[in-house]
Amino acid sequence: MTAVIEAEGLSKFYGRRRGLENLTLTVAAGEVFGYLGPNGAGKTTTIRLLLDVIRPTRGRIRILGKDPRDHRVRARIGYLPGELSLEGTERAREYLEFLAQVRGSGRSQIPVLAERLEADLSVSMGKLSKGNKQKVGLIQAFMHNPDLLVLDEPTSGLDPLVQQEFLAMVREARNAGRTVLMSSHVLAEVEHVSDRVGVVRGGRLVAVEGVAALREKAIRRVEFHFDAPVPPEAFEGLPGVRDLRVEGTAVRCTIDGRPDALIKAAARFTVVHMVSEEPDLEEIFLAYYSEEEDHAYAGA
Repeated sequence: MTAVIEAEGLSKFYGRRRGLENLTLTVAAGEVFGYLGPNGAGKTTTIRLLLDVIRPTRGRIRILGKDPRDHRVRARIGYLPGELSLEGTERAREYLEFLAQVRGSGRSQIPVLAERLEADLSVSMGKLSKGNKQKVGLIQAFMHNPDLLVLDEPTSGLDPLVQQEFLAMVREARNAGRTVLMSSHVLAEVEHVSDRVGVVRGGRLVAVEGVAALREKAIRRVEFHFDAPVPPEAFEGLPGVRDLRVEGTAVRCTIDGRPDALIKAAARFTVVHMVSEEPDLEEIFLAYYSEEEDHAYAGA
């Protein structure tokens, strides 16, 4: 499959401060790639390098098979920056129509996308709420049906229903053979649409894999309630089980990785209630970071 994004040994330093170091990444045509990391991890730096907004300290970039400085490449990209600045007295509709005129396409999609995202385009740019600014940003990114969509924190400020509509738009773009790079610090935002996920930490790419594999490394909080007291030894020493507390009819613990052994142990008794808290992104990062640091220590 043809690569739409190719980065090899990509690094960016600001003096002595590292923005990104030695990033090697390939994103294929028709793929939705989730790029995850906490604020300051290097996500936005990566995107700015890929789009030639800033220049790398070293490394190689190819976008749609060409140098990102090529103006023909830029016309095939839809970009939503993480910090969208929309100011002035011009109405949002006028702004979008101007962009469509400059690009030579997309005008017919403006009302369609505005309706889908429930965007009010009659308001002047300077008076738009954060959520409406984000909607305008999404419209300008999608409206010309670009071959590559680069979206930095795309659901910031959107209400849940509009978020779901946005995710439907991403799926439609993938089904049409277009490629999406979606940066976020919210796992739920990308897990239902991404083919693969990259995790970045401190300017370095920690891992690239599927969402299911990502979640397997996460720590979950699990709580069982039984119809009678259970013996603590039935749950001690189980692989991946940490912080075990057995108090009468209740068992509470955290599980690192697959819960198979814990489920089988619980199934020996009568379970009347179970609670499993899905891991948040921070916990998943910590799981990866701990693993990375263990590898670094072992190799020291």
